[in-house]
Amino acid sequence: MKRLAALIVTTLIALSATACNPPVDTHDADVRAIKDLEAQWNKDYVAMDLDKIMAHFADDATLMATGMASTSGKDAIRDAIKGMIADPNSTIKFQSSKVDVAKSGDLAYSQGSYTMTMTDPRTKQLINDHGSYVTAYRRQADGLWKAVSDIATSEVPPPAPPPAPEKKIK
Repeated sequence: MKRLAALIVTTLIALSATACNPPVDTHDADVRAIKDLEAQWNKDYVAMDLDKIMAHFADDATLMATGMASTSGKDAIRDAIKGMIADPNSTIKFQSSKVDVAKSGDLAYSQGSYTMTMTDPRTKQLINDHGSYVTAYRRQADGLWKAVSDIATSEVPPPAPPPAPEKKIK
């Protein structure tokens, strides 16, 4: 009986100690980590380092951008980005205006603006694009943040379609 009483008292003390010590709030540190991650990601794009760029994506990530089909999985995203950085005129820069982290500490997002330059493969002319983005992040088992959904929307109107061929009247 003494053992049972000791076990109950020990359990109550442990529960009381846990209730008095709420989890550590890491929100501000997590926001700073996302901002630092995005600063490094921008540097990796400047360096056109495909492996470093890809290191920011989770294995099950999805990439969505204006003018292209949604791309899911790291291999498919690698192929899409490989084509983009193969263009010697390609540049991309993005800047968050808001970063937030869920209270659970396992999900976060950033939103902001981007600018991008690339060569139009059809016309060989430079395209200057700008728009908005939202990137969702998930904390990985190793504690690092990885992008799980990266969505960009261009603010540049699409080019006008070519004129229709004239119909010949007989």
